[in-house]
Amino acid sequence: MRTLKLHFPDDALPTLETFLKKTKEARVFRRAQAVRDVVKGQRLHMVSDTLHLTSSALRTWVYRFAHQGTQGLLDRPRSGRPPKVTCALEQHLNRLVDQDPLEHGSLSSQWSCRELATVFARETGVQLGRESVRGVLKKRT
Repeated sequence: MRTLKLHFPDDALPTLETFLKKTKEARVFRRAQAVRDVVKGQRLHMVSDTLHLTSSALRTWVYRFAHQGTQGLLDRPRSGRPPKVTCALEQHLNRLVDQDPLEHGSLSSQWSCRELATVFARETGVQLGRESVRGVLKKRT
């Protein structure tokens, strides 16, 4: 296995420690932990084995940190269709869930995902499937 030929700035460890305290995303936190261990002097393959990462993935994160700092540890934009449910639409759906279904013409006193999707489409003009509604409701708990 090749050895890393990187030199990190003197403030690399304090920067990573601060970044770890502020990070809320689990994947980014794990990357920062792994890179911190490599910066501390642990061998790359030992860190990858301990944290169950591939050596090539860890090598990528270490290089990105060395060249881009903590910004290199963040997720990059991905291709694909943007999500249909934006933050504002999610909030609207959450407010709708807290209301009485009978007020919206439902025959039942409890919401179903299908009824929520129907009322949501009528109010916002955005068509959601019941599984999309269920996904938003699942985040609430």
